[in-house]
Amino acid sequence: MNFQTLSQLAVLCEERGLGIGKLMLEEQSAESGRSTEQEFATMSQYYGVMKEAVHRGMHEDTTSRSGLTGLDAQRVAAYNAADEPCLGGSAGTAMAYALAVSEVNASMGRIIATPTAGSCGIIPGVFLSCQERFGWDDDYMVSGLFAAGAIGYVIANNSFVSGAEGGCQAEVGSAIGMAAGALTELRGGTPAQAVHAVGLALKNTLGLICDPVGGLVEIPCIVRNGFGAVTALAAADMALAGVRSVIPSDEVIKVMLEVGSAMPEKHRETAGGGLAQTPTGRQIMKDLRNKK
Repeated sequence: MNFQTLSQLAVLCEERGLGIGKLMLEEQSAESGRSTEQEFATMSQYYGVMKEAVHRGMHEDTTSRSGLTGLDAQRVAAYNAADEPCLGGSAGTAMAYALAVSEVNASMGRIIATPTAGSCGIIPGVFLSCQERFGWDDDYMVSGLFAAGAIGYVIANNSFVSGAEGGCQAEVGSAIGMAAGALTELRGGTPAQAVHAVGLALKNTLGLICDPVGGLVEIPCIVRNGFGAVTALAAADMALAGVRSVIPSDEVIKVMLEVGSAMPEKHRETAGGGLAQTPTGRQIMKDLRNKK
């Protein structure tokens, strides 16, 4: 890749007169040796899997093998349709879709890690809800996935996307930043605005620990995906409105690395602290062990 930071990415886009998605497609093609058509086709397949996961999560039984989670996406959708929700609209749909994909993951269904399985619902939730709202076609959404990939590439190479390394800020936080930046571009924002969206999103998740109850990617992972989708929408709107990340986004990424590196091991996917070690969390783990 010819960029290592978000600022370099924005400059390169300006120099080439390309959006982030188009530039990333060309960069990916050059690095892999495959044609842009081949790379685009592969990403299209990934988007198809995302759509399938949303559909399954919204219409099928997603009760996890542990029995701890499942069907919350459908509960949210039913509530959105029958009542006057506090959130509502496409944001409520994004939240439901994000929950749906994360529940499919917990029930051993097929998902796309974006960037990890623990954060797999955020990008599909944001993308599919916005596609339905704005009438975008699949090819346009796939271009957005390349934009999200470029952002994820920078985060992964300057910080981390693994909860075991940097806490949930590295998983859910990165996914929110990827979704927010990509959506900003899909909505007509400039590369500079997309970069600001990433910084705005990441700042809101700094310090988020990874504390899966029972060591499973279920509690609190699934609901964090739902909240994450809504946060991504908010960050994109702020950036499109002209709100800037006063701390440059690349510096925010470095802070995520600093915070994650200083995070106690018990708060990094070990189930040794946080929600996993509450009285209820410990009882759930005990019950799961007894089941086995």
